[in-house]
Amino acid sequence: MKRLGAIIAGGKASRFGEDKAAAMLDGRPLIEHVAEGLRSQVDQIIICGREWPGFDSVADRPTIDLGPLGGINAALHYAQQNGFELIVTAGCDVLPVPEMPMSLDYDKAVFVENHFLFGRWPASLAGSLDLHLNRQSNYSMRHWITTIGAQPFHLATEVCNLNTQTDLANYAASLKAPV
Repeated sequence: MKRLGAIIAGGKASRFGEDKAAAMLDGRPLIEHVAEGLRSQVDQIIICGREWPGFDSVADRPTIDLGPLGGINAALHYAQQNGFELIVTAGCDVLPVPEMPMSLDYDKAVFVENHFLFGRWPASLAGSLDLHLNRQSNYSMRHWITTIGAQPFHLATEVCNLNTQTDLANYAASLKAPV
C-alpha cells in the first residue's frame, strides 16, 4: 500500500502572530519536525496550502480559506493522481507526530481523538470531499469525520498543539530545547 504524507500548513496563524511552520524549535522550523515524524510512516511527503523548500507543494482545494479540509482535499487528489492509496495527515504545528495505526481496515478513515488533523484517509475519499465542500458551508473537521464515519484512534501519549508563542515556549521547555 503506497502512502502519502501530507502536512497541512495553509492556516493564517493569527493566534501565533507569525508563520507557525517557520517557527524555530531546537534550531529547526516546526514543519521540519513534523516532516521528520511522518517520514517513517509514508513513501513521500507533500506540503498543503503553501510552498516549502525540498517538498512538493499543493494549493488548498477547491480554494483557499476552507481550513484544514482544503488541504486534505488537495492531498487526496494529489494521492489519486500519483498512485497513492492512502494519505497520512498532520498539522504543521502539532508535536510529536504520532504513529498512525496501519493495521486497521485501509478503506476506513481513522483520526486521532481530539487531534483531527492527525488522520489516515483513503485516497478514494477525494470525490466525496469535493461534494462535501461544494454542497454546504460547514468546513469543520468534526463535521467531515462524522459525515464519513471516520473511526477515532486513542493515543496513549499526549501531543501538543502549538497555537501560540507561549505554547511553543512551554513545549520547548518540556524538551529542554531552545526556541
